[in-house]
Amino acid sequence: MLSSIIAFIIVIAVCVIVHEYGHYITAKILGVQVHEFAFGMGTPILQHRGKNNMLWSWRLFPIGGFCRLAGMNEEDDDETVIPGKGFNEQPAWKRFLILLNGSAFNILLAVLLMAVYLWGHGVLDMDSTRIGEIMKGFPAETAGIQVGDEILSVNGINVSRWREMSEKIRVEGGKNEPVAVGIKRGNETMTLTMTIPDSKEYGRPMLGISPSYVRYGVFQAFRSSAGYIYRMTVMMLRGLAELVMGYQEADVTGPVGIASMSGQAMRSGLWGFITFIAVIALNLGILNLFPIPALDGGRILFVLLEMILRRRLPEKVENWIHTAGFALLISIMILITCKDVYNLFITH
Repeated sequence: MLSSIIAFIIVIAVCVIVHEYGHYITAKILGVQVHEFAFGMGTPILQHRGKNNMLWSWRLFPIGGFCRLAGMNEEDDDETVIPGKGFNEQPAWKRFLILLNGSAFNILLAVLLMAVYLWGHGVLDMDSTRIGEIMKGFPAETAGIQVGDEILSVNGINVSRWREMSEKIRVEGGKNEPVAVGIKRGNETMTLTMTIPDSKEYGRPMLGISPSYVRYGVFQAFRSSAGYIYRMTVMMLRGLAELVMGYQEADVTGPVGIASMSGQAMRSGLWGFITFIAVIALNLGILNLFPIPALDGGRILFVLLEMILRRRLPEKVENWIHTAGFALLISIMILITCKDVYNLFITH
C-alpha cells in the first residue's frame, strides 16, 4: 500500500508539474502575469513568494495542481492584475498557445521518457532473427542453439524477421516431421535438425527462443519514440471512438486505480515505471485536449470559435459553462473512485 501511494505521488507530481509548467512558461514568454504555481490541492503546506510577487506552493492533497494566471477572475484579495498582463486581455492566439502547451508538454514528456527507455533499456528486436534467450525444456535447448545465434532458414526457406521466422517454425513444426534450422553463429553457419512438437503450455509448436534486445542511439531513440507515441495515440483515440459508438464497454479508472497500477509499475523496476509515467503523461495530455468544459480543450474550443466568428462569448457565460463542467467532472471522478475502492477491497 505504501509503495503504491509513493509511486502515485511521483507519477502525479511529474505529469502535473510538467503540464502546468507548459502553461506557466508559455504565459511568461508571452508576457502574461502569473499569480501562483501550485502542486496539489487543498490547504497550502509550503509557500514561497518569488520574483514579481509570484507564489510557489505545495498543497495538502498531492492530486492535481494548477498555474493560476492573472486576469481570470481568480485573484485573492491582496492580488492585483498589472494592466495589459491579464490572461483575458490577451489576443486569442496567445490564449490558444497558453492553453495548448500544457498538453503539448505532457506529450513531449511521453516522447522523452520513451526515448530514454529505447536508449537505456531497449526493446525486443523484431527486425532480425537474433536469439536473446533460450527457454529451458524446449527443443532449442536440446538441439544446442545458443544465445546470439541468428536463424537464417527453416527447412531451406530463408527468413530475416522474427515474426516471419516464428510463423514458419509453427507451420513446419506442425507437420510432425524433423525441421532443419539454418543458423549463423559468429562467422560460422550450420544446420541443426530437430523435432518441434506442440507445447502443452502454449498449444502450438514452440522452438523455445526469445528475440534479443536492441538499444538505439540518441537520435534514433527520439525518432522511434515519436513513432511509438503516435501509434499509442491512434490506438487510444480509436478505443475512445469505439467506446462512444458502443462497440466496447467502458473500463475507466480513477486516482485509486491509478495508485494501484503505479505501485505495480514501480515494483516491476525502473524501466517499467518510466514507461508507465510515459503512458499516464500521454493520456493526460490527450484527454485534456478534449472539448469538454473545464478542461483545457473546452477553453481552447471557445478561443477557436472566437477566432473564427470574430466574436467573444460573454465572460460570465463562459465561466458558468466551465463551472458546470467542472462540477460534472468532479461528480464523475467521485463515482469512478468509489468503483475503484469497491474493486480494491471487495472483489479481491
